[in-house]
Amino acid sequence: MRINKRLQWIDICYPLLLALMLLLPFKQSTAAYNIGPDDVLRISVYGYEDLKTEARVSADGRITFPLIGEVAVSGKSSRELEEAVAARLIDGGFIQDAQVSVTVLEHVSQQVSVLGYVNKPGRYPLDSDSSIVDLIAMAGGIHDMGDSMAVVTRTVDGKPQKKELNLRNYLEVAKSIAPFKMQQGDVVYVPKAPMFYIYGEVQRPGGYRIEPDISVVKALSIGGGLTLRGTENGIVIKRKNGSGALQEIDAELSDPVLKDDVIYVDERWF
Repeated sequence: MRINKRLQWIDICYPLLLALMLLLPFKQSTAAYNIGPDDVLRISVYGYEDLKTEARVSADGRITFPLIGEVAVSGKSSRELEEAVAARLIDGGFIQDAQVSVTVLEHVSQQVSVLGYVNKPGRYPLDSDSSIVDLIAMAGGIHDMGDSMAVVTRTVDGKPQKKELNLRNYLEVAKSIAPFKMQQGDVVYVPKAPMFYIYGEVQRPGGYRIEPDISVVKALSIGGGLTLRGTENGIVIKRKNGSGALQEIDAELSDPVLKDDVIYVDERWF
């Protein structure tokens, strides 16, 4: 049985396209960041350079601003704080038409850690409406060796809880599934993708990501197809059994490929 060239091309392209979807930066959230303790703010009023202020939010969520004194800022977005400061300046009779600008210089109070196989692991600011997709985007997308599953660790009632999320669901059926909203202190971990390995008489031997419903024939396609000396007869899969012992299985082209399988393609005899 020979592998149809069209099927071979589709089988190569589909996982590559899907991987590209995971690697490309996702659309950033446009939601407001909620200001909190220890954040550093820059507040300025158009036309009044002497009022420009940089301040760190206190533990009780306040700052001090010229002319109006203490201002409660915790829980407000930048726009909400701009409106609050402007209202205080106008109501106090200090400035008739106050145009206030607020910039968060340091995001400290609302952050999420993104770790593992992403392109830029680290800590990222959490907007009020940030989802798992937004945080993966901030981290530069999934590394080419990263899994499509992510583990979110969240503290609930003082105890850590873990939840596994299939990122494909939020890409492929985004309209029918509610976004997973992130919370302050969450830790997102993207593990290494499950792999299979193919050696012997194939064009591109090596390790590859396991895609959904992958079979031996698809694995051959991903490996570039057979060499001129390769044969579809006598393909062997080396696989660990339940006790961890390595066993050899005579494979058919339709057999499924599992995590950590090693596929060996033999050389034809004539």
